Amino acid sequence: MLATIIHGERDVRLEEVPDPVLSTGGDAIVRVVAACVCGSDLWPYRGVTPTASPRRIGHEFVGVVEEVGPDVRTIAVGDFVIAPFYDCDMTCVNCKNGVSTSCLHGGWWGAEDQLGGFADGGQGQKVRVPHADGSLVATPEYPRPELIPSLLTLSDVMGTGHHAAVSAGVTEGSTVVVVGDGAVGLCAVLASARLGASRIVAMSRHESRQALAREFGATDIVAERGDAGVAAVKELFDGIGPDCVLEAVGTKESMDQAIRSARPGGMVGYVGVPNGGAELPIRALFSSNVGVNGGVAPVRNYVEELLQDVWSGAIEPGKVFDLELPLTDIAEAYAAMDERRAIKTLVRP
Repeated sequence: MLATIIHGERDVRLEEVPDPVLSTGGDAIVRVVAACVCGSDLWPYRGVTPTASPRRIGHEFVGVVEEVGPDVRTIAVGDFVIAPFYDCDMTCVNCKNGVSTSCLHGGWWGAEDQLGGFADGGQGQKVRVPHADGSLVATPEYPRPELIPSLLTLSDVMGTGHHAAVSAGVTEGSTVVVVGDGAVGLCAVLASARLGASRIVAMSRHESRQALAREFGATDIVAERGDAGVAAVKELFDGIGPDCVLEAVGTKESMDQAIRSARPGGMVGYVGVPNGGAELPIRALFSSNVGVNGGVAPVRNYVEELLQDVWSGAIEPGKVFDLELPLTDIAEAYAAMDERRAIKTLVRP
């Protein structure tokens, strides 16, 4: 079978790898129908996160179950399934507490597993899922083609945007600012609208992303950054600031923008992967009573809730995919996102 291998900085290749095989009893083999490139995949692609040796990459996929182990109970051959960006059992105390990213028995696609080997990456033709009953969520039936992109967002970006909103306490009537106009930031706009926010400001400098943010529910756009961005946000909210700020970038500058934009007593929900030296200014937080909550999004805990609205067509987060390519063009899929020619690239094996 074919799978994407990262060899180093700006060096991803589609290569032959062994077909996955069942091995634990509770696992499943999924034939990938659609996968994608994530903004966090760009950190190793750009060399910010070193690649010590060639490995599988990719952590977002949907597909069809081809085989299941003898201990699998809730997933069956032929099911169309959504896989979160990590593996989890959904039975340990952390999963039950709503933090399945801290599963005591789980792991990460493409990373070293608990047996000393490497888990399959999602950007390939097939993936072995170690905890099929925990990780995978089956759709009611095989989806219509137009639903597949939106279902794919439930593996990461829509659930991550939702986590930012939940972490910041977005609810009916909340005022919200979203820092970051990538796929996660745009999904955070959509999540805030879904939760009933009364005003949503998207911070974006790119016309196409501004347009999608408005389609997703943004009421205002702020293009400025730094001190000018904080001033522009405050001006929209009577000089005080919004109730909630959602940070979806992960740099020192984006976190600073988020914290300084929030009103006194407001909350920052952060989900941007921290790869830029972000540190919390404790004195500023203490002085303003601004709270900070968030982290790596436990998207598996949100899939069933969000699936209902995707399946009904109430939300269409799949619109964040503005480029679709065959898996054979995986190098271009990465380059397009790296060069910001695409918000998010969908790939089909």
